Amino acid sequence: MSNDLQVHDLHAFYGSAHVLFGVDLVVPAGTTTALLGRNGAGKTTLLKSIANAGVTTSGSVRYGAVDLRSLPPHRVARAGVQLVPEDRRIFARLTVRENLHLATKAASAERPSVAVERIIDLFPLLGDLIGRPGYALSGGEQQLLAIGRAMVGNPTLLLLDEPSEGLAPRIVEQVGEAVERLQSEFPLTVVLAEQNSRFAVGLADAVCVIDGGKAVFQGSATDFAAEDEIRARYLQV
Repeated sequence: MSNDLQVHDLHAFYGSAHVLFGVDLVVPAGTTTALLGRNGAGKTTLLKSIANAGVTTSGSVRYGAVDLRSLPPHRVARAGVQLVPEDRRIFARLTVRENLHLATKAASAERPSVAVERIIDLFPLLGDLIGRPGYALSGGEQQLLAIGRAMVGNPTLLLLDEPSEGLAPRIVEQVGEAVERLQSEFPLTVVLAEQNSRFAVGLADAVCVIDGGKAVFQGSATDFAAEDEIRARYLQV
């Protein structure tokens, strides 16, 4: 069975707060889907729901033959799903190498880790910073480290939450190039939640616009480019 991501009638809750309302989403294996929407629209909650990371959900979230809602987060990761959160969550007191090496500890027989040296080859900047502690990295360097650390876990589905947040345009471009490089090297499906629609759509095959916890548009990146009303109404662009 193909490793398509299939989300059907997904509702999500934080306590009694109902945040997502019946979201449907299909992401074919090997493609990139951009999740767009204003701050607070529900993009992060959708990514956390897919990864079963701290959100109460109902509905269906399947990755290939695997029911992700039935698995604890560490088993979701071993099923090939890695979430890179908006706040990156690198270990500030550990060096770049130590941050990367730590991700190898989650390896299993069915999902061996990717060698740290291969990740460094793919992210030469990390090689230049290999002995530097996390707290001494710039925002862009931290973002590349967070993505690289996720890739050590050997995912086939990468969930990126606002990777361009707070970064200079030149660094945003580097992050985009890194994502494209990974997809050329690995059998990787990407779901990218962003407020920076130009950046996200430039990487995407398809677009899903979230507003008020509902999917209000889904289509190809080409179709989205022609939807002036959708962009003006929901993204204010």
